[in-house]
Amino acid sequence: MTTVRIVLEIASAKNWELFQMDVHNAFLHSDLEEEVYMKLPPGFSTVDDKRVCRLKKSIYGLRQAPHCWFAKLSKALLEFGFTQNHKDYSLFTLVRGGKTLFVLVYVDDLIVGGDNSVLISSFKAYLNRCFHMKDLGVLRYFLGIEVTRGKDGIYLSQKKYALDIVTECGLLGSKPAGTPMEQNHTLAHGDGPFFTEPTRYRWLVGRLVYLAVTKPEISYAVHILAQFLQQPRQKHWDAALRLVRYLKGSPGRGILLSAASDLQITAYCDSDYNACPITRRSITGYLVMLGDSIVAWKTKKQKTVSRSSAEAEYRSMAMTLSELKWTKELLAAFHIRQKESMYLFCDSKATIHIAANPVFHERT
Repeated sequence: MTTVRIVLEIASAKNWELFQMDVHNAFLHSDLEEEVYMKLPPGFSTVDDKRVCRLKKSIYGLRQAPHCWFAKLSKALLEFGFTQNHKDYSLFTLVRGGKTLFVLVYVDDLIVGGDNSVLISSFKAYLNRCFHMKDLGVLRYFLGIEVTRGKDGIYLSQKKYALDIVTECGLLGSKPAGTPMEQNHTLAHGDGPFFTEPTRYRWLVGRLVYLAVTKPEISYAVHILAQFLQQPRQKHWDAALRLVRYLKGSPGRGILLSAASDLQITAYCDSDYNACPITRRSITGYLVMLGDSIVAWKTKKQKTVSRSSAEAEYRSMAMTLSELKWTKELLAAFHIRQKESMYLFCDSKATIHIAANPVFHERT
């Protein structure tokens, strides 16, 4: 999803056209390399019939079907002249005669964009010759994300998805909450009665995880709630419902991918030292921006215990730096170079000194 946001930000800044295409019965197009046999369907065999069918094409239900389909689609795209990106294998780019064309693949859904209408039309015709395609026109709705384009840029939101969650939880008539989660919560402490419907809790948290694709402000709350999927308590369910009530107040809030962006990479990172009372591990949070647009964010518990707040902050900087380098290399596929050094902001003086002065001492 980070790749989707980055590609859409580039298209917004460069005023590229964006289209969406869908493949009819995608898995049925792919060829099988292995010998796979299946029983005869009901009505074609008798009780004593020992005949079987040998599959020439993959069908829905085979484990190798998605791999076979992507291999065949990739081959078709490479034959057209595309280059597969090694930072995200679902992204294909083509630069021909100074014109740029890209394809972003998610199973059988394709985002097609570029700066030349003739090249895009030629590519669509090529795909129709290779597969049974459906042209869905201008990109408006992709994987549950509503895409709205205006003079200020591209706006991404999941209003319908959020309202569905509120409706299914029965909270349409409830009072909206002002924040996703209360401050100084004690959700990690193992006290209070267990929730009687853990499956329902897991279903709700799973829905909220996908909703965080366009709502950075709920990333921390979802991160906390996802830690109690095995044995949720009543207070965890109450916290999840509070988050749903927060969504009710602003279901259409999302992110704006600005059209006036200079595509300069900037990042902010922070850590919460010893945030988990059980493991004593710290939490890393970072935010990556292209120009004025947010394209990546994450809240994640660190893998090891830090002995000081400076060490925890330094780990968060290292994690953010890896995301910055990946983003920079992804932009290189579109021949976008950073005119200046990437900016990484951190609020720990000790950590900044350690990063700026690579001298060995006890704290490093």
